Amino acid sequence: MLKFENISKTFNKGSANEQMVFNNFSMDIGKDDFICVLGSNGAGKSTLLNIISGKTRVDEGKMILNGIDVTMDTEYEKCKRISRIFQDPSLGTNPSMTIYENLSMAKNKGKRFGLSFLINKKDEEYFKKILGVLCLGLEDKLNTPVSQLSGGQRQSLALIMAVIGEPELLLLDEHTAALDPKTSEIVMDITEKIVKEKGLTTIMVTHNIDHALKYGNRLIMLHRGNKLIDISGDAKNSLTKKELLGLFKDISDKNLFN
Repeated sequence: MLKFENISKTFNKGSANEQMVFNNFSMDIGKDDFICVLGSNGAGKSTLLNIISGKTRVDEGKMILNGIDVTMDTEYEKCKRISRIFQDPSLGTNPSMTIYENLSMAKNKGKRFGLSFLINKKDEEYFKKILGVLCLGLEDKLNTPVSQLSGGQRQSLALIMAVIGEPELLLLDEHTAALDPKTSEIVMDITEKIVKEKGLTTIMVTHNIDHALKYGNRLIMLHRGNKLIDISGDAKNSLTKKELLGLFKDISDKNLFN
C-alpha cells in the first residue's frame, strides 16, 4: 500500500549542523497495517511522517502510494489522500468555528466549495451519527465553538475530521501525548475503534510503550534512521514491556560502539 525505496534525507548539508536522518531507508506497509512507531528523540519518527505527508522532501529515493509515485507531490497534493493528527489538539481543528463548521470543512477537503456549506443543514443528521460513536455527547453540541471543548474532545473530533473523507492513509503524530492519562486511554480506544471500522492503513508515532504494545498489528522501533525492530502478529502480541525495553537497550548499546 505504501512503499519507501532507498529514502535518504540529510538536514543542513555542508554545515556544522549537518544531520543525516535516513540513508537508503526502505520499508513496505500493507493495506491492513496499523503500525506503532517507537524510538528515542532524533530516531527519525517525525521526519518519517513529514516525508509521508509532503512537509519534508527527500534527497533521494522514492515513495510509492497505492502504486503511484508521490515522492515529489506537495503537502497540499498529499493531504487529499493522507490525513494527519498532531500532538497539539488545537492543530487538528479550527477553534473559532463550531463543531458543525469544522466537520463541513473536513467533509469538503479537496473539493471546490463556497461559504454556503456553513449553513447547509442536510449534513446535520450525518454529523450527529458519526459523532455518536464517540460517546462524548458532541452530537448534541454541533453549534458549539471548538474552543469550548476539552483537549480530549478536540482530539476525538480531529479523528472524525481526519477520516470523514475516507483517506488512503492515516498518520497519528503522538496524538495522545498532550492529554492526561485517563483521557489518553479514551482517545486511544476511540482511535482503535475508528481504524478497525474504517479499515484504515495507519501509522502511529508514540513514546508510550504500553500503547505501542496494546494497539496495532505491527511495531517498528527506529534508531538513527534505521529499523531496529519490525515485528507483527503473534510475535508482537507476545512481546512484553520488559522484553521490549531490554531489546531496545541492547541494540542501542551496540550501536553506540559500532
